[in-house]
Amino acid sequence: MARITLSRLAHSYKTDPSGPEDYALKEISHVWEQGGAYALLGPSGCGKTTLLNIISGLVRPTRGRILFGDRDVTDLPTEARNIAQVFQFPVVYDTMTVRENLAFPLKNRRVPRNETEARVKEIGGLLGLNPVLDRKARNLTADMKQKISLGRGLVRPDVAAILFDEPLTVIDPHLKWQLRSMLKELHRALDVTMIYVTHDQTEALTFADRVVVMHDGAVVQTGTPDELFERPAHTFVGYFIGSPGMNVLPCRVEGTTAYVGHEPIQLARGYARLPKGARIELGIRPEFAFLKLKGDGLPVRLKRIDDLGRVRIARVEMAGQALAASVTEDFVPDGDEASLEFDPRHVHIYADGHLVTGDAAGVAAS
Repeated sequence: MARITLSRLAHSYKTDPSGPEDYALKEISHVWEQGGAYALLGPSGCGKTTLLNIISGLVRPTRGRILFGDRDVTDLPTEARNIAQVFQFPVVYDTMTVRENLAFPLKNRRVPRNETEARVKEIGGLLGLNPVLDRKARNLTADMKQKISLGRGLVRPDVAAILFDEPLTVIDPHLKWQLRSMLKELHRALDVTMIYVTHDQTEALTFADRVVVMHDGAVVQTGTPDELFERPAHTFVGYFIGSPGMNVLPCRVEGTTAYVGHEPIQLARGYARLPKGARIELGIRPEFAFLKLKGDGLPVRLKRIDDLGRVRIARVEMAGQALAASVTEDFVPDGDEASLEFDPRHVHIYADGHLVTGDAAGVAAS
């Protein structure tokens, strides 16, 4: 078990990369602390599986180093890294029993039989597999097989980290929540680093203590689920996380006021030093934009209201831009003309996609 450090890591599948566009994984420096629960989150093709395979030793990076503790493992094969990997499709030996599957990694390492039996029983208990230890794996469901695959990684007491590559993709939706909860409980019970790759924000945010969001081969933000939601460091993070995602609108900014078209939006911070020539955008989540009756705020045209059970979301148009906003249960529209009220504390300004901090001087939230 050890801290995992990525030092100026980058990877290209081309033999002679000439620029950033040739890299599937752009330069990253990052530390995975011992015992942490992490998620790599992003859409297909963003580089997260490439990064996971570099950590595990399946892919050697084009440049940079990987350290487990103080040990440089960049050139070491997978078997020398004490890494366990759980893949999208369960990898089990169908002709073996569950017990034999779990014991297999220890048997290969010539661990004494009594120690092996004790460890198998311990891990089987944590995974709820003890009642089926003597059943053949071929007769079990996909979720049970995925538990076996996970158990084979956990059964080794010396494992440095467990890497999960979209492990719940083939699991029935009603069982996913159960397995995610089980993974959280296992993480609390065992002092082992877990890195979970997924394109599903629900899986990432419910599993991980810290989430690494990737886009176009680069890490755009690392933070807690609350940090990613409350203060997206990049417009992609705001849009990708949340349902619906953050509204992102082109604007111009003058001091503590942003203008979308000709509509003024009050800001909680001042922005006197925005980069010249940059693409300036305003970001606000639907949770902090509130639909009101006409005349109570920024004028909008109401397109429809979606009743999602837990919440109501209004689809509106303001200055030619589409937005999503929150609707109270008692709101009754009066035609298609309405207003929006923004919470200034949650209005963010972005330059070329990146969050601009602004100055502390500003307006109080309403």
